[in-house]
Amino acid sequence: MIYRFTFFKKSIFILLSVLLFHSFVHAQSKIEYTLDDAIKIAQKQSPGALIAKHRFRKSYWEYRSFKAGYLPNVSLSATLPNINRSIVAIPSQTGITSYTAQRLSNYSVNLFARQRIGLTGGEIFLQTGLQRMDNFLPGSAFSQYLSNIVAIGINQPLFSFNPYKWDKRIEPLKYEKAKRVYLESQEDIAINTTWYFFRLLSAQIEKEIAQKNYNNNKKLYNIARRRFNLGKISENDLLQLQLNYLKADASVEKAVLNYNDRLFRFKSYLRIKDTAALTLLPPDKTLFFVIPVDKAVVRAKSATSAGLQFEKRLLDANKEVNRSRLTGRFNMNLSANFGLTQTAGTIPKVYSSPLDQEMVRLGISLPLLDWGQARGRIKMAESNRELVKTSVQQDKIDLEQNVFLKVKEFAMQQKQIYIAAKSDTIAQKNYQITYKRYMLGKISDVLILNNAQINNDNARLSYLNALKDYWLNYYNIRKITLFDFIKNKPLDVDTKTILE
Repeated sequence: MIYRFTFFKKSIFILLSVLLFHSFVHAQSKIEYTLDDAIKIAQKQSPGALIAKHRFRKSYWEYRSFKAGYLPNVSLSATLPNINRSIVAIPSQTGITSYTAQRLSNYSVNLFARQRIGLTGGEIFLQTGLQRMDNFLPGSAFSQYLSNIVAIGINQPLFSFNPYKWDKRIEPLKYEKAKRVYLESQEDIAINTTWYFFRLLSAQIEKEIAQKNYNNNKKLYNIARRRFNLGKISENDLLQLQLNYLKADASVEKAVLNYNDRLFRFKSYLRIKDTAALTLLPPDKTLFFVIPVDKAVVRAKSATSAGLQFEKRLLDANKEVNRSRLTGRFNMNLSANFGLTQTAGTIPKVYSSPLDQEMVRLGISLPLLDWGQARGRIKMAESNRELVKTSVQQDKIDLEQNVFLKVKEFAMQQKQIYIAAKSDTIAQKNYQITYKRYMLGKISDVLILNNAQINNDNARLSYLNALKDYWLNYYNIRKITLFDFIKNKPLDVDTKTILE
């Protein structure tokens, strides 16, 4: 008996341990997300976040490549060797051509350094090199070296279009725009996540409401059957409660299906692979603050990608006007270089007593008759510039109007949320009172109870919609101003984190 009792105690202990462990694991597998949690996850791993990150990386390296193009470029070229064994035709001074055998090899190595001059559109260069030629013909074999000890020169167009000058103004704008586009994409992700979050939260609440209504209608129907048997309610009321019970049962299935669909879409957007149960927590705090319209408009025009795009469009138009005025017109190109060189049979001698060499060339190009093509290009570019100016002015007006409406709409949210929250509280109390009165038999009309239930459910969902509208407007304003009005500071890009 003692052995059996001890074995029984051990069995109970093991069973309780297993149940507690299972409960612990089950509790650990539940995940709760707030709106901030969901947005942080989406901005880190959603498809949109990854696309935005790689687009910014591409723009970053494009800008780095542009800047590197204005640094000295050093290159090495060599021929090791160039062997030529052939018969060639060589004309003589008397006009008679004879065929002569050649057996030559050439070796060369050259080091170049080039530097762009962005202000003038020219290029300076520095060069050094060494060449060797070997002649293998019997009776006349020899070796000779040619040194280009140093050569420095410049190539400078004098009246042509200078793309470097415009690129130095436009490329930094493109990179800064890429930063702002990245920030705006982050706010877009926040907007989309907010939309998915509240859709799933609404489905979660609808599922809870459907289950609660099912339980209540089942309870009411069971009570109504007993009251009907006692003759306290009519058959019509009993049938109405039965219908409500059946509808509530169907609503649970529909709510569960809707919840699962939205849960799948939510997880898909955030790329959540965890299969644990997921619960969304409604925002517990809603901060209300005043956004100055003037400040929002200034931020939208000066600190967003749209503001930079206005400036870039005008620069591009001016660039094309400048190009059309200088292309196909009078042009001069100056080339000049100075160097030291020598030739000898050995390497030490080829670097002693160098001879200087100079070269200056001035090329001129002047179209004499183009039948008005150049003038036509200029007029088209100028007309396009005026068109761009007009379009930019209108776009600025539209941007100001859009910002004004967004700020005003956000200012209305405090009142809308207050009304929705108050309506939800009143509807809940009204339903609780009506339900209790019906249970006590003080209300016999089932329609009154139905209406109280419908009003209660609608009020709760309306409050969620008001919260959704508030957060959508909040992140929309952050996007169009790139400013955090809660912390009172502009949004910024952490380049190092993105490039990791």
